[in-house]
Amino acid sequence: MEAPGKVIVVGAGIVGVCCAAYLQRQGHDVVLVDRGAPGEGCSLGNSGGFGVGLVAPLSTPGQLLRIPRLLLDPRQPLSVAPSQFVRLLPWFIRFLANSRPGRVAEIAAARHQLSAQAFNALDPLLEDAGAQSLLRRDGMLFVYESRRSLERARYAWDMARRFGVKVHEIDGAEARDLEPALGPNVRHGVLFPDNGHTVNPLRLVQVLARRFAERGGKLRHETVVSIRIADDGKPQVDTNTQTHAADAVVLATGAWSRRFAAALGCDVPLAAERGYHAMVASPGVALRAPVTLSDRNVVLTPMEEGLRITGISEFAALDAPPNEERTDRIARQAGEFLPGLRTTGMTRWMGPRPSTPDSLPLIGPTPRHRSVYFAFGHSHMGLAWAAVTGKVIAEMVAGRPPSLDLAPYRPDRFRAA
Repeated sequence: MEAPGKVIVVGAGIVGVCCAAYLQRQGHDVVLVDRGAPGEGCSLGNSGGFGVGLVAPLSTPGQLLRIPRLLLDPRQPLSVAPSQFVRLLPWFIRFLANSRPGRVAEIAAARHQLSAQAFNALDPLLEDAGAQSLLRRDGMLFVYESRRSLERARYAWDMARRFGVKVHEIDGAEARDLEPALGPNVRHGVLFPDNGHTVNPLRLVQVLARRFAERGGKLRHETVVSIRIADDGKPQVDTNTQTHAADAVVLATGAWSRRFAAALGCDVPLAAERGYHAMVASPGVALRAPVTLSDRNVVLTPMEEGLRITGISEFAALDAPPNEERTDRIARQAGEFLPGLRTTGMTRWMGPRPSTPDSLPLIGPTPRHRSVYFAFGHSHMGLAWAAVTGKVIAEMVAGRPPSLDLAPYRPDRFRAA
């Protein structure tokens, strides 16, 4: 659109809210639609981390050899529901195909491109909303129980260094100097000093959404039934209460995006990778910044409301009930590294990450309908990449050249695969 028009953003998680905010800054009349209140999906329960230094994708060389251990060792984070295995097999085949060294380097470059602009894109939104205190840039520490486990991770850390990311290797004693609550089983650490975290991911989304409304944006709590193209060629959003006509639509419904995309003629390999968290109000220990227990893939994040323990990559149906044993497991694993941890009264949560086989989001117009834009598939990086996604979506809707090379994230990239 060369002139401001009406834009509907479907999905009020962190990605959708950032898209709405940036579109509003371009002068558009923006309507943000979601069946729930802003931030009540994955934005509510994620680890709170801005892992801007994590450029390596989830699928790296040698991944095929690691899968049996990931599936059979109960201490490992991967779980695939038996009922979903056949349906997800094409997704995993694509996932492993992306582990070739040359392809990994391409994906890492695309991930770094988004991460390098993450804070620059988010800072103006935080400043406008008076929410700077919700973001802390105190780094992120990854800890290891053995030299062997540290060496298994070296491929990813060396790749980050090649993109200019600051990565500092330290020993166990230095890790405990940074985080005295850590136990003696921590033998090695890797510090990413430029990573950050939010002390309350739900409140972050809520504050940004409130500022969007204060500036004239419209929030609609409605269930979206379909997104379609009307006879006049413009997109429409049908909800349980009404039909919204628009000049452009942005689809940002995370793991729920696949059926809307398919109805628009773009079937994408999007999996619901479910994560769990335990929230402990009075943990009895204190951390300065997020700590990842790398041997367990469990993240410990200090937040306003206590300590959040997140983990698990569970591939299951979107509507499958949570398995509370998984939350109990990551809480026990956290206790193995934090000897003083108390988990009495912890609360449990589960939510699905929208994961693609190449660890990259889908950003840009749909192949068939150039007035409908995709902004989903951010997997573990939704917080970090939300604002930069919103910025480039607003640029495209305005008819301006995007400030990033969006070829790696184009919605039709899986069609020829």
